[in-house]
Amino acid sequence: MEAFPIDSEADVPSNDNDPALLLDRRAKFEILGAILLGLFLAALDQTIVGPVLPRIVTELKGADLYTWVVTIFLVTSTITVPIYGKLSDLYGRRPLLMIGIVLFLIGSALSGLSQTMWELILFRGIQGLGAGALFPIALAVIGDLFTPAERGKYQGLFGAVFGIAFLVGPGLGGFLTDNFSWHWVFFVNLPIGIVALGVIFRLLPNIKGRRRDIKIDYAGVVTLTLGLMPILIGLTLAETSQWSDPAVWGTILAGVVFLGIFVFVESRAAEPIIPLHLFRNRTFSASMIAIFLATFGFGAAIIFLPLYFQIVQGSSATASGYELLPFLIGLIVASIGSGIAVSRTGRYKVIVVGGLVILSIGLYLMSFLRADTPNVVLWGWMFVAGFGVGPTFAVFTIIVQNAVPFSELGAATADLTLFRQIGTTMGLTLAFTFFRENLTWTLLHDQIVSAGAPASAVPTAPPPGFDLSALTSVTSTGNPLAFVSQLPAQLQAIFVQGFHQAFTLAISSSMLLGVGAAAVSVVVAAIFLKEIPLRTSTGAQAAATGRPATEAGVGPARPALD
Repeated sequence: MEAFPIDSEADVPSNDNDPALLLDRRAKFEILGAILLGLFLAALDQTIVGPVLPRIVTELKGADLYTWVVTIFLVTSTITVPIYGKLSDLYGRRPLLMIGIVLFLIGSALSGLSQTMWELILFRGIQGLGAGALFPIALAVIGDLFTPAERGKYQGLFGAVFGIAFLVGPGLGGFLTDNFSWHWVFFVNLPIGIVALGVIFRLLPNIKGRRRDIKIDYAGVVTLTLGLMPILIGLTLAETSQWSDPAVWGTILAGVVFLGIFVFVESRAAEPIIPLHLFRNRTFSASMIAIFLATFGFGAAIIFLPLYFQIVQGSSATASGYELLPFLIGLIVASIGSGIAVSRTGRYKVIVVGGLVILSIGLYLMSFLRADTPNVVLWGWMFVAGFGVGPTFAVFTIIVQNAVPFSELGAATADLTLFRQIGTTMGLTLAFTFFRENLTWTLLHDQIVSAGAPASAVPTAPPPGFDLSALTSVTSTGNPLAFVSQLPAQLQAIFVQGFHQAFTLAISSSMLLGVGAAAVSVVVAAIFLKEIPLRTSTGAQAAATGRPATEAGVGPARPALD
């Protein structure tokens, strides 16, 4: 059985605990604009800081702590996602969203004032504590303001926000750093955040589920943090180390143990941070697995394509970000278009499965990438992959929110965000592992010989000065081709050509991992995802009319138990 009628007052929002019913259309769109601004903050921070981070690290003299500037933000923003989602169900969206934005702005201001690397790492962690609220609560607010049948038209904008942030971020970061200082890449968040904060404070009602006996799951918060934190740190370490390193597998194993304890704690908690019973809902569970695998797949493309443009084509760090424009255009068009299509047709399964199929095809095409691949061909492949990614931004949120009760909408939305972020992190880590395994000196040797160098002139072992680790980290600033300058002039161009081909082959081989993950997500969505008719009214409207939820178009009040 896929749904149950509402039979408990706690499952039925009313005008008292769902004041969104009293908002007019203009107020809803003002809130929507503020929510998108808040989301833009988090997305922009990820794209504006990256290109200028080498300069920041150089000035603060902290190259040995480089990765922690990124890792701390990832850890704090990820582990707080389900906590914010659940608390927003209990205490309301507005206070939690405002707390998140305020923390993010405080972290931004302090990061801009940093004078040492340790200060920057600490303040980036504070930024992450705030960022963890922005995405899941923003999506939950849209779920509060609009019915599932309407949401597609607006949630498609979330994918567009990320696309715009990817376009604006690198150029804006470079401009601010070149004309002012790197401190302004953090200060730029302040005016945007203050505007969003003001509108949310003025207009957003405090939407929450009706709860009279709120109990905070402190044990769940602690065990979830102790589970996710070492796993994320271990995965980050694995990007620049080997999986055999005890620091990698040891931290990940510790995290898995604590996650096991977390599941045990949650199964007995009165108000669990992650309601385990939601996973008995087939549609909810299938969505979590599919989004995990989909982000697992396309994450590698986002990281490796800029590296390809920088190392093989010689683009600057800023310019390489704009080389992703075809991918982002496909993502934006598909995100908005798929949301509108779901709103108009009420059908989502064919759109999701179709998008995942297109993603698989796009990633498969990019596995044919070579050093001499024409840009126009690569642009086409990137557009196809981006077009496949788009529906995952808009449609899965609609599916999940339509499949769970109103009182757990925030927690369910946060779970989707959590699976998306962890899937991306794991995908990147394993992609880098495949990349390192494929980019061997044997491959370099063979490609340099194929490019025309005499076999006798190519060393059978890495020459002095060749640093393979410089090729396996997105944070590296070394020059892996330094040894080429020591070769005879007539061989230098051949060596560079062979190196570029080997580097590209290692990237394209890594794309196959994403192809496999995306293909499995297609199977999961096609077989296990059940299409529940989209609700055409909110639970509060059903309660106001005195009609049963099923008659009023209200979907399941409890998770399906099939």
